[in-house]
Amino acid sequence: MEFLNRVLGIRVIYKEDKIGSMPNFIHARYRMQLVTLDGKGAIFLYPKTELDAASAIRKQVDRIQRTAGMPAVLVPESLTYRQKEYLLREQIPFIVDGKQIYLPFMAVYLQERCNGERPDVEAMLPSAQLLLLYYIYQGCGELLTSKAADKLKFTPTSVSRASRQLEEMDLLRTQKRGVQKVIFSEKEPEEMFAAAMGSFRNPVKRVIYVPKAEIKEELLLSSYHALSEYSMLNPPSVTALAVDSIATWEDVSSKKLQSSEDQYALELWRYDPKKLSDGACVDRLSLAISLRNDQDERIEEAVEEMMTQVWREIDGKRDRKLQRVVSGI
Repeated sequence: MEFLNRVLGIRVIYKEDKIGSMPNFIHARYRMQLVTLDGKGAIFLYPKTELDAASAIRKQVDRIQRTAGMPAVLVPESLTYRQKEYLLREQIPFIVDGKQIYLPFMAVYLQERCNGERPDVEAMLPSAQLLLLYYIYQGCGELLTSKAADKLKFTPTSVSRASRQLEEMDLLRTQKRGVQKVIFSEKEPEEMFAAAMGSFRNPVKRVIYVPKAEIKEELLLSSYHALSEYSMLNPPSVTALAVDSIATWEDVSSKKLQSSEDQYALELWRYDPKKLSDGACVDRLSLAISLRNDQDERIEEAVEEMMTQVWREIDGKRDRKLQRVVSGI
């Protein structure tokens, strides 16, 4: 956290010590890192999901602080103005790197700038990205948000927030029809994907390496190994797997590959990769996004081969849907 040292002269040291046992709902929401701030112990909380309401975060932080016996500091990638105000009201410590610092236990509050009320259109919410990718897989057109929420296991609040951001980004529109809400667009699936590419976030947040013997559940193939399943590309020497939480394997993992024969590359995804997958690999649109910056010609050709098949299948699905509608008429 160079920001703290540069702006306030607070030296941050990351510790390898273990944090006391925490409930599963805490591990599901945060990656926790023990630190010292000018010698004072604290825990940095890196959100794994969208932030809960400030009142809920207050209870979570209180639970962590009681268990660990030291202050807990929320470290989100960004905050809207409203979220910042709610956190301040609840006196929840937070740091947004390069922007804001609020450490009441050290009598520190600094704000250089904050995000506006509108979601960051350059960084799509994980829920919005999931919703848009599902919409593209359905062939675009019209889609009930209730259907998407059921498939993606979204709460009404999550699907509403996701659709609102996509509308503000001018990627699609929404309309109320009775008690139902519909998202729609005139764009074709391939056109929609291209229009959103600059706003999609790489689904992969972090990669660790885990002994193969420690993986005792079926996980989805990802990265180049998944691409080899979708194209003529030869499989790589290291198998990559995708998960939405790595808490189970943090203690047995390494940051660097030590053995391609004995380790898997475990990718931490911003959203649950299983929600869009229909087989043994991560879904193809997410995979293409994760590999979009790879300039290896072999990878580019394999991705193009994979995407050609994706658009062919989606077009076929749309044609079948249209035929059913015509037959019904």
